[in-house]
Amino acid sequence: MTWADFWALMATLNGEATEESCQRLAEELSRRSVPDIIGFAERNAEALYRLDQEKFGTLPVVDLTARYGSPFPQSADVFLYARCAVVAAGQAVWESVFFDVDKFTPYTASECDGEWLLYVPDKAYELATGEEWDRSTRYCFESYSNRDGWPDLRS
Repeated sequence: MTWADFWALMATLNGEATEESCQRLAEELSRRSVPDIIGFAERNAEALYRLDQEKFGTLPVVDLTARYGSPFPQSADVFLYARCAVVAAGQAVWESVFFDVDKFTPYTASECDGEWLLYVPDKAYELATGEEWDRSTRYCFESYSNRDGWPDLRS
C-alpha cells in the first residue's frame, strides 16, 4: 500500500479515531485485498513509530497538572494514544508535528484518545476473512520502541 492510499483511507476518519469512525474505516479496508489490509497495518505502524520520539513523548498532558501544579507526564499508553490521534488527524497534521512540536501538544489532552485506530487492521482482516489475525508489523508502535527517537534510552 502506498502512503497516498494509506492517507486516503485515513481521511475516512474525518480527523478523529472514534469507535464509529474506526469501524467505518475497518469496513472500507475489509473490502480490499488481504495484502492491502497488511499494507495498511504496516503503514499505520510506521506512522506511529516515526512519532515515537522524545520531543513528543516528554510533553506533558496539556489539560492536567500534578501535585503543586507541576506538569503531568504522559504515560506510555497515553503517548501511544496521542500518536494515534495525530495519525487519525491526517497527513497534514502528521507531517506538521515534525516541524513544530507544539502542534503535537493538543493531542496530549486527556479527552484526545486515538486508541481505536490500533484495532482497525485486525477488525478489517476479521471482516474480510472471518478469521482472527495475530499480526506483527515491521515497525513496533509501542511507546519508546524507536531507539533513534529516544537517544537517551539506547543501550
